[in-house]
Amino acid sequence: MDPLTIRPAEECQLDFLSLGAVVNRLDPGVLPFRRARSLEIHVSGGEYNVSANLASCFGQRTAVATAMVDNGIGELVQARIREMGVQAFYKHFQHDGVRGPNIATVYSDRGQGVRAPVVFYNRANEAGAMLKPGDFDWDAIFARGVRWFHSGGIFAALSDTTAPLIIEAMQAAKKAGAVTSFDLNYRAKLWATLGASEQEGNAQGRAMMRAIASHVDLLIGNEEDLQLGLGIEGVPKGDHQGKLDPDAFFAMIDRVRAEFPSVQGVATTLREVKSTNRHEWAAVLALGAAEGGHRLISPTMQLDVIDRIGGGDGFASGLIFGLLDGRQPEDALRLGWAHGALLTTFPGDVSMATLSEVEDLAKGGTARVKR
Repeated sequence: MDPLTIRPAEECQLDFLSLGAVVNRLDPGVLPFRRARSLEIHVSGGEYNVSANLASCFGQRTAVATAMVDNGIGELVQARIREMGVQAFYKHFQHDGVRGPNIATVYSDRGQGVRAPVVFYNRANEAGAMLKPGDFDWDAIFARGVRWFHSGGIFAALSDTTAPLIIEAMQAAKKAGAVTSFDLNYRAKLWATLGASEQEGNAQGRAMMRAIASHVDLLIGNEEDLQLGLGIEGVPKGDHQGKLDPDAFFAMIDRVRAEFPSVQGVATTLREVKSTNRHEWAAVLALGAAEGGHRLISPTMQLDVIDRIGGGDGFASGLIFGLLDGRQPEDALRLGWAHGALLTTFPGDVSMATLSEVEDLAKGGTARVKR
């Protein structure tokens, strides 16, 4: 029996809705910022990326609920969202022409070879962090019929009001019969800003994540996310860090289920970084009851990476599409694994792949030239 009860597509106007902050990611390519002469602008955001991938690559009817700033940057972001085929529910903020509120900026070079990518942020006076419960009419949104709702840990950590907003939306989603998912996405830099000290920030972040997890059907997160984000006991950090070790991940699943009975599945990617441009890539999925459920492991493939940002969101969107489309869990895992891999072969944070390309790779396709 399928542990996730997904509403039929014909009953709903939306297959997928995400809640999160959208950002501009500035990308100087392989150059470090200190030597950059030009930058590419990628519109991104962990939650939005999944909506964009599901619409663009997988043909799903998707939407994002997010903050929008009424200035030229906001207009750029809105245009990109429309280009990807994503419907939007905006809470608008008027920019004062000087200080904001702002669409946040993420700075991320791609690194090269032995030189790792570097990521830093300017999230000062961010409109997304100002979102709070009551900003969206969830009853009206879910009355349209929504099959799946998704949010993530980066958005949850932006302020004291974003996590309660996620919980408000999760409760509305469950009431309306939507499946709920959450990408833990633990980020030490963000958590450090939550309290007066690193210890206080970690404690506040963990309490926030645990409150959200109690409303989630499918949890996406690796061992570090589960340990540091939820406080789930596991193999001590560093004992096998960097190794493709699904057994260590599966060993934590029963503890997650015991503490969070609503969680029906947990999934993650497994990545071993040989160099910036050479990764080993796999994925795992635990779905259903501890006894008689699915514990699935993808094959491992070698990636030649152009831009690693967004690979995890690519995995999530492929996996979710497979489940929405009624595919078998092992096939859904393969689609997520394949799509996440393909996404690292494009610049930017959202998919340029086609469904046929994803399905071909998921079935074991090769990089031989297509004639």
